[in-house]
Amino acid sequence: MPGSTLQRLSLTDMIQKSTLVVRGTVQKGTSAELRGSLIYTHYHLTVTAAFKGTPGSPVDIAVPGGVLNGMQQPVAGAPALTPGQDYIIFLWTSKTGLTQIIGLSQGLFTVTTSGGQPIVSRGASSSPMVDSAGQSVTDSNIQMPLSQLVSTIQAALAGGNGQ
Repeated sequence: MPGSTLQRLSLTDMIQKSTLVVRGTVQKGTSAELRGSLIYTHYHLTVTAAFKGTPGSPVDIAVPGGVLNGMQQPVAGAPALTPGQDYIIFLWTSKTGLTQIIGLSQGLFTVTTSGGQPIVSRGASSSPMVDSAGQSVTDSNIQMPLSQLVSTIQAALAGGNGQ
């Protein structure tokens, strides 16, 4: 999928379209598989909190792209997860049972601590993006306290606009 274009998703879009929203830590070790002509890298996430859905633990996350049998397949916008890192991840499960990060890198937030308070953040995607009308747009960084993200998720799930 080199040269792919992503649709920019708002936080509310990601909350509503996700089947799972979880906090967790990526375990060491990945695996790769070929599905059709696309390689997927599988990561295992130990779930520490669920904000939407009822996940098992660990959750198997499939990210398009990777290395299999010496063949490398990069995918624009696909994130690489770091073992041991704490994340908030917006996930969706396809009809074939493959659980993926919604919007590729858009649905992956790193959790860090600043002044004793958990902060979630993600960098802007450098991949080409369009809005829901197909117009070219640029992505932006997102950073906020974890408590604000949790409140946004709860409001969106309760029927509020969430943002």
